[in-house]
Amino acid sequence: MKFLDQVKIHLKSGDGGAGACAFRREKYIEFGGPDGGDGGRGGDVWVEAVEGLNTLIDFRYQQHFKADKGHHGMGQNRTGAGGADVVLKVPVGTQVLDDDKETVLADLTRAGQRVLLLEGGDGGFGNLHFKTSTNQAPRRADPGWPGKEMSVWLRLKLIADAGLVGLPNAGKSTFLAAVSRARPKIADYPFTTLHPNLGVVYIGGEEFVVADIPGLIEGAHQGAGLGDRFLGHIERCRVLLHLVDGTGEDVAADYRVVREELRQYGAGLDEKPEIVALNKCDSLTPEMIAEKMAALAEVAGAPPMPLSGVAGIGLVDVLHALLGHVQAARRRDNERDGPQVSEWENPP
Repeated sequence: MKFLDQVKIHLKSGDGGAGACAFRREKYIEFGGPDGGDGGRGGDVWVEAVEGLNTLIDFRYQQHFKADKGHHGMGQNRTGAGGADVVLKVPVGTQVLDDDKETVLADLTRAGQRVLLLEGGDGGFGNLHFKTSTNQAPRRADPGWPGKEMSVWLRLKLIADAGLVGLPNAGKSTFLAAVSRARPKIADYPFTTLHPNLGVVYIGGEEFVVADIPGLIEGAHQGAGLGDRFLGHIERCRVLLHLVDGTGEDVAADYRVVREELRQYGAGLDEKPEIVALNKCDSLTPEMIAEKMAALAEVAGAPPMPLSGVAGIGLVDVLHALLGHVQAARRRDNERDGPQVSEWENPP
């Protein structure tokens, strides 16, 4: 299954049904009068976040969605049936943007969340609606109101607790494969990862989700390499794990490149809690590890952690450090939102 995180679609709600112009005609009833029913309401357009989806690939093959029209009214004062709604099922973390790609219309961050995007048109009145004391036999029936239409962008931002950042070939995919059951593509050349990957980490009786995105290079915010389009998938992360390739010539410069790209991207990525790790320590001597960690600590402002996804060096320590940030963020969220108590559990 291909990964697709951004797509443009066109939506239209259903038109309302026409009202009926009819008169009662029965034997032995001399003055039947008007009995035309109203038209049915057009279908609405909804968007709903569901579990089990992690891509917008379904919307590549269908970009136009149109709700059903309302049925017309009929005689004997029968109202037409309403048109069927259209429900767009999207992954959790999807944003609905206006055609300008800036105005956020909806942000679906939890499963089951539904948002009404377009309302269907009202049905037209039948001639029974226009009967008055001075107009006993109206022959007026209104057509239904037209539905609304618009073009929107769907943008997926994966929801993960921790995000992996670093230059290409820094060992992010190897780390993800070592700590979770995810199986991203791993090779000895840059830009092996072409789309984000998610993995679930279990440690200390807790679990959290880690996101691996394609590597950044200098000038990514200007479109160099794969650009910074995938950075949106770590905007919701609670902590970042910055992996620096220990086999590189200048680890301090490598660190600065990625931090500058995060700053240029914005969205508060450069302000998130960060854990810096010197990766691929299995390929270095103890003297080289000490030298490179000292250089990295000077530029990062905090001592880095030695790490090797292949040899398993420092994995547990790094995961516990990530878990500490994730748990602290979860506690802050719970304190901000407060306990969710049902009114049936605590009656007034």
